[in-house]
Amino acid sequence: MTNPCIIAVAITGSVPTKANNPAVPITVAEQIESTQAAFEAGAAIAHCHVRNDDGTPSSDPEKFAALKEGLEKHCPGMIIQLSTGGRSGAGQARGGMLRLRPDMASLSVGSNNFPTRVYENPPDLVDWLASEMLKYDVMPEIEAFDLSHIIQACKMAEDGRLKRPLYVQFVMGVKNAMIADERILDIYIETLHRFAPDALWCAAGIGSNQIVVNEWAIARGGHTRTGLEDNVRLDRDRLAPSNAALVARTVELCEKYERPVATWAQARAILGLRAAA
Repeated sequence: MTNPCIIAVAITGSVPTKANNPAVPITVAEQIESTQAAFEAGAAIAHCHVRNDDGTPSSDPEKFAALKEGLEKHCPGMIIQLSTGGRSGAGQARGGMLRLRPDMASLSVGSNNFPTRVYENPPDLVDWLASEMLKYDVMPEIEAFDLSHIIQACKMAEDGRLKRPLYVQFVMGVKNAMIADERILDIYIETLHRFAPDALWCAAGIGSNQIVVNEWAIARGGHTRTGLEDNVRLDRDRLAPSNAALVARTVELCEKYERPVATWAQARAILGLRAAA
């Protein structure tokens, strides 16, 4: 294969703490430093959450603004993707950072179970988040935790609530949601291409599934995501020393399957994003 693989790094998330792994970056300064190393290792997209000073999740637009400014300075050209996930806030507070006009933002278009709660994405909130992304020219990354989420995203593209081409991330291995299963991944890919032939896709695995799903995605010509948000370990016996270390092992998989790693400029071209600021 010769098509470049876009590597996204999910640097922090809302759940992992320094008690889980001291390398998890919590403050804005830590996140900028960790992302810069991951960028230099080969990541083209930074998937970003922010935290309060006590480490709890936040949707504070001011914190997102500081993080975005730092990443633009220290990781020039890198695609900045801000999270609108439901662990960090409720209702329209989840989209308060979209006015910052990041390159991308995550968008979950349906609800599902998480390990200890329901991940609620009611239709009216989904429609509002999608409309804000259209308003501010932010490309959504559809986070699909279930087959129905793929179908819903395609419906939203058909009626103009989402721009085409879609970029859909298959999230596998979340407890109580979709398991990491290779045949199911094939069903996801086939379904997406049947309903949205021009769509692009990536895949992310949670916990020990991370490296497995990375390999499945790379082998199939898709894009993939790694990072400490999804997995804090290299293996059962070793914590990951950094986000960059997780990116580096994803780069090795690209080499195994003869996939060049997409530069930030190639990733922007593949996704049809505007030029870097």
